[in-house]
Amino acid sequence: MHERSKLLAEMNARSREVFRRVVETYLDTGDPVGSRTLTRTMSEAVSAATIRNVMQDLEYLGLLDSPHTSAGRVPTQLGLRMFVDGLMEVSVLSIQDRAAIEATTGGTEPGIAPLLDRIGAALSGLTHGASLVLAPKHESEIRHIDFVSLGSDRALVVLVFADGHVENRIFTPPPGQTPSSLREAANFVNAVAEGRTLSDLRAHMGAEIARRRQELDVAAQALVESGLALWENQGETSERLIVRGTANLIDQAEDSNLERIRTLFDDLERKRDIAEFLELAEQGQGVRIFIGSENKLFSLSGSSLVVSPYMNADRKIIGAVGVIGPTRLNYGRIVPIVDYTAQLVGRMLSGERKG
Repeated sequence: MHERSKLLAEMNARSREVFRRVVETYLDTGDPVGSRTLTRTMSEAVSAATIRNVMQDLEYLGLLDSPHTSAGRVPTQLGLRMFVDGLMEVSVLSIQDRAAIEATTGGTEPGIAPLLDRIGAALSGLTHGASLVLAPKHESEIRHIDFVSLGSDRALVVLVFADGHVENRIFTPPPGQTPSSLREAANFVNAVAEGRTLSDLRAHMGAEIARRRQELDVAAQALVESGLALWENQGETSERLIVRGTANLIDQAEDSNLERIRTLFDDLERKRDIAEFLELAEQGQGVRIFIGSENKLFSLSGSSLVVSPYMNADRKIIGAVGVIGPTRLNYGRIVPIVDYTAQLVGRMLSGERKG
């Protein structure tokens, strides 16, 4: 970040303007930008030859690139990052976009799932990208937990919450489980879980296993630890993720990127590695922009992600909303859309739409 800021500060006014106009034109059209195009938009009269020299300097700095044999230039990932961090003008949320987002709150269905589904559809429609909405975890106190054998290599965790909500999660248990170890593990977990939410249980379970290890036989202990890993890492996140508009990614992809976009499409459909999505948002408040290979989750497709967390009434991050698309996103327009959506979801879930 410091190096990019320094590089931008050392550029003269003409170089900054050429760079900014190349990026803005590329984001608007998707085409390489030539020097003659810029002669018509520069704030001062400059020859095409002068602009070509500036563009060559910017290419040497790694900010622009020449695709194929084209005489035009496109921004590199580094160039896009420097533009987003230092030159991008974020637009004001339009009345139309605000109305489209707010219209999603008018449903009467119980629970938050229908609301978040409409939010995702609206985000996808407004941005012409794919939307991700990570629903909040269920934070009611646990009433009862049970382990049910489904065979030698499959088991079920049944979570019953105090508000009547029930979740079933299938997992692969450690070998050697018996009806006795299933009962023993369930009794142990229920003794620890009483009056706690899943988050509380995760925080206490490791210490309880260490402190009361003598109360569990080897098989039951392995099952408890396996169940704890399930609650932390599996099932829950993919069930919470709402993905809409993935077809938009294929519609916008260039032929050379179609296979990479299909890889992303498949990953989203299977919700693979999505636990990282909330982690990205939790690294800082407000809207964050990840371009191309800057994040592991979407690096294979070269896609960009604009994401913002949303919070509950206690200012705790409980979920996130985001938009994925090609690196040629209209970042200045999408940032306020994602920001307002995240704020709206936080207000709704902290108020009348708890569930």
